[in-house]
Amino acid sequence: MTEVQKVITRLKDTRRLDARQYRQLLVADSPADSRLLQSQARSASLSRFGNRIFIRGLIEISNHCRNNCLYCGIRAGNTALRRYRLSKEEIMECCARGYALGFRTFVLQGGEDAAFSVGVLESLVRGIKASWPDCAVTLSLGEMSEDSYRTLRAAGADRYLLRHETFNPEHYASLHPADMSRDGRLECIAALQRLGYQTGTGIMVGSPRQTLDNIVEDLLYIQELKPQMIGIGPFIHHRDTPFRDMPDGSVDMTVRLISIFRLMNPGALIPATTALVTLDPEGRKKGILAGANVVMPNLSPASRRRDYSLYEGKASGGAEAAEGLEELRRELQSIGYDIVTDRGDFCGAGTFEN
Repeated sequence: MTEVQKVITRLKDTRRLDARQYRQLLVADSPADSRLLQSQARSASLSRFGNRIFIRGLIEISNHCRNNCLYCGIRAGNTALRRYRLSKEEIMECCARGYALGFRTFVLQGGEDAAFSVGVLESLVRGIKASWPDCAVTLSLGEMSEDSYRTLRAAGADRYLLRHETFNPEHYASLHPADMSRDGRLECIAALQRLGYQTGTGIMVGSPRQTLDNIVEDLLYIQELKPQMIGIGPFIHHRDTPFRDMPDGSVDMTVRLISIFRLMNPGALIPATTALVTLDPEGRKKGILAGANVVMPNLSPASRRRDYSLYEGKASGGAEAAEGLEELRRELQSIGYDIVTDRGDFCGAGTFEN
């Protein structure tokens, strides 16, 4: 057994490593070591969830954002973007269509848009939960006050995804405007956990100026945080941002990190993201075979999907769309997995039983 294989076994058995050991996994270049990492992660996912892949209906409610993050296509400073925000009626129509298709989790995602005040969002969440009480509501709407998060939790929101993007404060500052801080982002994530949300965080893989040491810091942070959801995807440039000429992130490194996170946190909900498919047509399959167990087809109105332009060339059709659910089902069945239509909650203990 190689030294790297011993580290993989240690991670599987103990769910934690030190910085040196995580770095060993990130730089390992042996095909045999990579195969073992992936197979152990896939086994860990299968033991908790079986061959079930959970679907989430993604509704991109607004591409207005007050922030000016340097990497993001919907940044406040992008004057070339056609802006939109969905009405409550449009959002409820998306949910109704999704429910009929079998979705039992709705993910409301958007920029930090002042028009979606906490009062508006509270009414929206209550309306969704009243109409479809067997469904989970996940929010991914950026930084808010703890009181706002508390209000939305009381309204019925079940989960909140807020990627920290990078744990290193200097790297964080290089990606964001001066009025945003790493500490502020981490405090929001801590508040979400205190309030009882199923909490998700994650990183961009290959973001500008990211080093391996930065990724190791992210791994150690998430190891201690123990989130219920881990969302990671490769950085992809956008032509209307300061990072327009920066190289895109690595699909292979993203897939490797999915496997590491699966062994670290066997019960977590880990998506195979749209960004993976944008860079590699086989990206979703690669992510799932590496341990991912969630996919998020787009329920947003078709006329708006291209306007939610976080990065260049964002995939929005075919199996990425709600209307392509049967195509997605066939794709997953080709690698031995099935779509399931339950809420698909975090599985903190025990094993999957059929």
